[in-house]
Amino acid sequence: MTTISCISPIDGSVYATRDALSKDAALDAVARARAAQTAWAARPLQERIDLVMGAIDQIEQSKERMTLELAHQMGRPVRYGGEFGGFKERASHMGRIAVESLAPKVIEDSDKALRKIAFEPHGVVFVVAPWNYPYMTANNTIAPALIAGNTVILKHASQTILVGEHLADAYHAAGVPKDVFQNIVLDHDTTSTLIAENAFDFINFTGSVGGGQAMERAAAGTFTGVATELGGKDPGYVRADADLDAAVDGLMDGAMFNAGQCCCGIERIYVHESLYDAFVEKAVAWVNALNLGNPLEQATTLGPMANVRFAKEVRAQIDEAVAMGAKAHIAKMPADNGGAYLTPQVLTNVTHDMRVMRDESFGPVVGIMPVKDDEEAIVLMNDSVFGLTAAIFTKDAVAAEAIGARLETGTVFMNRADYLDPALCWTGCKQTGRGAGLSELGYRALTRPKSYHLKKA
Repeated sequence: MTTISCISPIDGSVYATRDALSKDAALDAVARARAAQTAWAARPLQERIDLVMGAIDQIEQSKERMTLELAHQMGRPVRYGGEFGGFKERASHMGRIAVESLAPKVIEDSDKALRKIAFEPHGVVFVVAPWNYPYMTANNTIAPALIAGNTVILKHASQTILVGEHLADAYHAAGVPKDVFQNIVLDHDTTSTLIAENAFDFINFTGSVGGGQAMERAAAGTFTGVATELGGKDPGYVRADADLDAAVDGLMDGAMFNAGQCCCGIERIYVHESLYDAFVEKAVAWVNALNLGNPLEQATTLGPMANVRFAKEVRAQIDEAVAMGAKAHIAKMPADNGGAYLTPQVLTNVTHDMRVMRDESFGPVVGIMPVKDDEEAIVLMNDSVFGLTAAIFTKDAVAAEAIGARLETGTVFMNRADYLDPALCWTGCKQTGRGAGLSELGYRALTRPKSYHLKKA
């Protein structure tokens, strides 16, 4: 039997171990989900909404469990209180817009004919969730999928294996039947086998580019829809007219929060040459004010990276950049142990020849480059194989919109970064993947259109 373990970044100890399901046991779970789906979809929409919102209430009642287990599993400092705020905001919005979003689109309703497009649930939705924001990223799909009438099977990342159990506890305590929402533990081979054997009707995957490619390869020929959110190298641009302090605070928080382990974290910054020196000085001061340490201590503002191997990759990118001429501005912090605890870093004299400006870092490091104008900034921002978000700091909304129209990205921010607005579609382009999460379009992704042409005469 295969076991899956979570190694805590706090001290390298084994925090939790679970047995992975065999293929037969996994297929049984899928069969139960499929058998339960028809009755679940037949329930009144408002009842499904209420049950999902009841699960959100259950999580709220156990926020301390969320906060403490997240610190142990992936290193987020307890001072930030887990991630319940965004978790509730997103689910609540999807609950509010469900009736309107899922209503049939009536083309004609006359004495001659009824023509409409209805939106039917796919059936069994498979959610493969990541460890970096393990509650929000999972529930971005779970909540609307259930509301839309699907049943859901969740496979969570090994690094945050207890999050799946917490979510299942909450949904079941709220009254969602156990076969309607199941959290299961799977190894990679069994996961691929289930997908290849057409076990699911829709798949949502958040993770690495390699992981997304594996999902698509497994699903090849099954005609199962696969939505992916994969790598990122999100840029920030500070125009000459920007509020400098706001730009520093917004972009550095976007680069460093959660030890830089954010899907839409800022990984490269381009600053107009007139503000460049001042921006760098303030950015270095901002990072030096961080307190790297044990996430269980209230004074800690920056915890360890979730795994030693993640920190190793970030160190390698930094070392390679410095060897190629980059300047590192942050001295090694006392808590940096050469393992998961990693000194956050600001790099200048960087170029796009360096991996730290090309490859996803997913850690607390950011490179800063001067630019002479919007045109140079646009070229550099688009010089990436990824495209999730881009942030522009400026007082000119017209200019920001015009620049945004030319950026190859899923979301354009002005004067903010690293935020997911549930009323807007969460999507990406290029190697960041494809799909539509949250908003009305999230419901379109989690349903299939069904057309009715009923001729009355």
